[in-house]
Amino acid sequence: MSLHMIKLCVGVESIEDLQTHVEHRLQLANLSGQVAEQTHVTRVMPKRAAEILAGGSLYWVIKAQVQVRQPILRFDAFTAEDGIERCRIVLAPEFIPTRWQPRRAFQGWRYLTQDDAPPDRTSGDGEPLPADLQRELAGLGLL
Repeated sequence: MSLHMIKLCVGVESIEDLQTHVEHRLQLANLSGQVAEQTHVTRVMPKRAAEILAGGSLYWVIKAQVQVRQPILRFDAFTAEDGIERCRIVLAPEFIPTRWQPRRAFQGWRYLTQDDAPPDRTSGDGEPLPADLQRELAGLGLL
């Protein structure tokens, strides 16, 4: 059973907004001759990294709802310019929509077990509802 991570996606309004942001950063990296990888920097290296790397994803909370996940490719430890050890989470630039699941705000990231993770949204789920309606229905526990 895979172990995952969950993190707030602050400043992002939708999955499409996140995708646009990531595409822009990857284009900038390409133009500047850097390696074009999607990464997210955090202060703490997960102690259970091996479990996460065995098929885990980073689940993004957007506007108080888990909405999308990205497979985690690896963790890179590094020392930042301020001399503090950090962890770079390298993500596949693949956005897998999930069924919405309400989440309260929290700081940093948390582990997320497979049992607690929302299922992927499938093609059989039909066209997604407007975001405001999805948010309201998920808040009522109806999604």
